[in-house]
Amino acid sequence: MDRDLLAGRPHTSRVYDYFLGGKDNYEADRQAAEEILKAWPDIRTAARVNRQFMQRSTRFLAESGIRQFLDIGTGIPTEPNLHQVAQEVAPDARVVYVDNDPVVLAHARALMAGTSLGATTYIYGDVTDPHSILKPPELGDFLDLSQPVALSMIAILHFVEADVPELLTTYLDALAPGSYLTICTITADFAPDAVLRAQDVYRVRDLPAQVRTRDEVVTWFTGLTLLDPGIVPPHSWRPTEPTDASPSFDAKVSCYCGVARKP
Repeated sequence: MDRDLLAGRPHTSRVYDYFLGGKDNYEADRQAAEEILKAWPDIRTAARVNRQFMQRSTRFLAESGIRQFLDIGTGIPTEPNLHQVAQEVAPDARVVYVDNDPVVLAHARALMAGTSLGATTYIYGDVTDPHSILKPPELGDFLDLSQPVALSMIAILHFVEADVPELLTTYLDALAPGSYLTICTITADFAPDAVLRAQDVYRVRDLPAQVRTRDEVVTWFTGLTLLDPGIVPPHSWRPTEPTDASPSFDAKVSCYCGVARKP
């Protein structure tokens, strides 16, 4: 896609990069991000806590023996990224990143370094079209789907306005027993006014946005074995250091997360 055309359209991955303090974004992304920040000033905190949850959950899965990771909606590389966390624990871990932003594709080489034993690659695909991710030969050449895979969908499903349970069923049906699903998504349960204002800004900018309740997120794990502590704000999922679990901080983060195993 033409660079000038890309620069004139905000994209969720580049807006997220801006929230995290990255520099791989365009003026259109920064303008959209600043409008979202006016609506929900704490969204930078939510983005940071999401990344920390990704790191803890990935480390847990690698320590639990998982050696294959499928990360959908990876976004712009931000260190430490998922493959760095997984391969620090298990140098032979294999990681496939998926995104639909051409700018992320331009950064793919940085993602593909891996370790001498493990490997990392990138697939251009859309989370709402599972077959665009599951069917290409690149995935089967890189991951053995007859063995457990950790499916990571962190900070992506709030950009999906389609039927999430149906999508997840398609993905999980393709994965072996013993695979894991890791999710973190935005909710309006804690700070409805700010989060719904932010959702409106996304939609005005023609960016998909859909916040969910806890009850909705619960349905996403139907048929799976949900790990303790269940569906909680991401800073409350197995923290490795003292964390603020107050209602006011829950409201700043305004996300739910969960990790579950496919029987």
